[in-house]
Amino acid sequence: MAIHYAMVARASVVLAEFSATPSNANAITRQILEKLPNVADSHVSYSQGRFIFHVTKADGLTFLCMADDSFGRRIPFAFLEDIRSKFMKAYGRTSSTALPYAMNDEFSRVLNQQMEYFSKDPNADNINRMKGEISQVRHVMIENIDKVLDRGERLELLVDKTANIQNKAFRFRKQTREFRSAVWWRNVKLVSLLVILVLIVIYVVLAIVCHGITLPSCR
Repeated sequence: MAIHYAMVARASVVLAEFSATPSNANAITRQILEKLPNVADSHVSYSQGRFIFHVTKADGLTFLCMADDSFGRRIPFAFLEDIRSKFMKAYGRTSSTALPYAMNDEFSRVLNQQMEYFSKDPNADNINRMKGEISQVRHVMIENIDKVLDRGERLELLVDKTANIQNKAFRFRKQTREFRSAVWWRNVKLVSLLVILVLIVIYVVLAIVCHGITLPSCR
């Protein structure tokens, strides 16, 4: 089995999971669930030793699997997309209020079947290659969980990096809007001053021609 563990969760509430081999995957996934950035749709991977935890967030849910690092990312994310489609087709909006492990009895069997299919069946690779190399996986980050835990930061660094990028992008957009607004107001002020200056010049000229500030000879 190249894919050893799979799980479906809503925030930190696990709805279904299956483990093909004994491991501490479920403990690590709980840490990942707690530290995942609050992004509606995302694709991210975390490394832990010789395993990679691949995560897809969509439809208000988190779909996660643990696979061998040599298995790459394309097929695991194809697996996640497949179980996402099957889960939403089977349960739809009921998952938004479901209790922990409410779907485990039924969907753990689906996870097991699809893990075996995507791990062993060569057609899984061919089918998903034809789908365009999983076009929805555009940005995948890899972080080493061991290194983060060794520094005592757990998964906070992974989240902080994503949050920092988002914050920087937000600040950049805000600064851009502020700069544009400042430039616009500066231009308005310059035009207003120019108009006032032109009016003053015209008035001075008229006052000279009309022999007085009240323009007596021009009335």
